[in-house]
Amino acid sequence: MELHAREARAVLLRPLGQDGEPLEVDLGTLTLPAGLAEALHEWAEVAGAVELSEGAGEAVYQRGRHLAWRLAVALDTPVRYVDPVTGETEEILPPPPVPVRPAEPVEPTPWATGLTVSVFVAAIVVVSIVALSQGLSQASPLLALGANVVIAGGLAPSVWLARRTPVWRWVSYGVVTGIGVAWLALLLSLLGP
Repeated sequence: MELHAREARAVLLRPLGQDGEPLEVDLGTLTLPAGLAEALHEWAEVAGAVELSEGAGEAVYQRGRHLAWRLAVALDTPVRYVDPVTGETEEILPPPPVPVRPAEPVEPTPWATGLTVSVFVAAIVVVSIVALSQGLSQASPLLALGANVVIAGGLAPSVWLARRTPVWRWVSYGVVTGIGVAWLALLLSLLGP
């Protein structure tokens, strides 16, 4: 395909028609991205005006070259760009296709190991919070309550960030479960004798 600017309109020529002459392709019949055909015709109008004036030839060349590249991408075929001011031609190639990488296989979730880690972490958290809370509650129940709030508030950002990390998510599940079970155990201990 060749891109020309003739008589203030963009002309696309397909090589070798039936009589050996290039065939003109109507831009309206091609499936082009929105606005490309209009941009090509605007460029051709400007190119026609520039032929009459001096100094703007480089801008017309760059704009036409860019539009030829967009056309090559849209049609997925090389486009020969003919500069309307100088008459020089340049072959514009579409970019090579991007190789498709195969999807990486998804590893199975290690439920047995992960849940074992979660249970051990939960047990450590429960024992730690209950022991700390019972020790502090002998001095002041408000001190024990404050310590629990500080512990939960301090662990919350780390647990929140770790919930999506493949290995650390099990630890974060254990911490959350351990805090919940410890608080439940502390509440039940308040009801006892």
